[in-house]
Amino acid sequence: MRATRSTTIAVLLLGAVALSACTGSPGSAPASESPSSPTAPAGDGDAGAAATPSRLVTPLDQDALTAIFESTAEELGQPGAAMLLRTPEGGFTATCGTTTRGGSTPVSAEDHIRIGSNTKTWTGTVILQLVQEGRIALGDAVSTFRPDVPNGQNITIEQLLEMRSGLANYTDTYELNAGLDAEPQRVWKPEELLAMAFALPPTFAPGAAYQYSNTNTVLLGLIAEQIEGKPLAQIFHDRLFGPLGLTETSFPAIDDTDLPLPRADGYHWWTNVGTISSTKLPPDLLAQAQAGTFQPTDSTLDNPSWAWSAGAGISTLDDLATWVEALGGKGTPLLNPELQRSRLNSAQPVAADAPGAYGWGIAKMGSFYGHTGELPGYNSFMGYDPATDVTLVVWANLAPAANGKGPADVIAQALVKALYE
Repeated sequence: MRATRSTTIAVLLLGAVALSACTGSPGSAPASESPSSPTAPAGDGDAGAAATPSRLVTPLDQDALTAIFESTAEELGQPGAAMLLRTPEGGFTATCGTTTRGGSTPVSAEDHIRIGSNTKTWTGTVILQLVQEGRIALGDAVSTFRPDVPNGQNITIEQLLEMRSGLANYTDTYELNAGLDAEPQRVWKPEELLAMAFALPPTFAPGAAYQYSNTNTVLLGLIAEQIEGKPLAQIFHDRLFGPLGLTETSFPAIDDTDLPLPRADGYHWWTNVGTISSTKLPPDLLAQAQAGTFQPTDSTLDNPSWAWSAGAGISTLDDLATWVEALGGKGTPLLNPELQRSRLNSAQPVAADAPGAYGWGIAKMGSFYGHTGELPGYNSFMGYDPATDVTLVVWANLAPAANGKGPADVIAQALVKALYE
């Protein structure tokens, strides 16, 4: 598994491990996050081909949706998975499988997971709050804060947020991937991550194209710390987690490999270096995985510091739902109305033939605003549709699947197709 795959962004993408009993629980209607580096928010699989949904199917069929969730998770060989849905018609959570492969503890809606690139939305929001306060401007050159950035005098803060800086992605390097395979517990400092990126030539002129690069978000995290004069974890707590009441959400220190209880363990196939060219297992290993003779690796307590402000966050279903709703403009405001509108409008198509769009630390996936995330062992999707007031969060704990796809992304796509007509 490549390190780059773990922090990708997917657009509702379209097995050997059997799932144990799955459960669904009713909920109330809602009150009024080795990895590959895609050139589009298509993550590790094909982007969903369905047209942007227009009308919510009513009444809400919880049994049918739960069946779709369960069967898709099982098809993808997931040890465990969980989902949360909120609509004006009501909502529910559902879980499948167990927290460990072959274990007996069922997945719960309260389990903590690593949320990967959903963390980017935290970093982007903090930067925009600093913009709102006049402490930084979207048009500021990166060199104003980091003179060491290659071509930094021509790269703006906005281009970092939009993934249009042209800076190489450090998670594409053999150095990082081999390092993660050799020493999963290694502590990576943010400056080490940037050094790997800065040793590579830019991939294009600033603003000329889109390329998903974790280097952009690590830079933004360091700039936020520089402006605020405090650790990023404290910034996130003070500005985001505290005001929104996200008591089960955290950003670990770079030497912290713990995952709070209750938790779902995470698993990944093969090695980071082995999947540099493709996240899908090669035919021989895929056949062995399907036969049950090749087993995934437990990566639950691997150190996520290599992802830092681009992907090291921890959260739960409910906290992710609250967060993505706020990200989409519902509930406690994170930005003033004008800047919030501008953020949603900032999402630009990532390619002429791709349905997804990316903006200021936020993705637009069909009619949903949010993000997806993947670290070795975990894949998650969070999205909020302001037009229909629908919130969907999904996670799974064997990522990517043996076929190279993000399991939570595939499940989310199947659910969205059933929710809209």
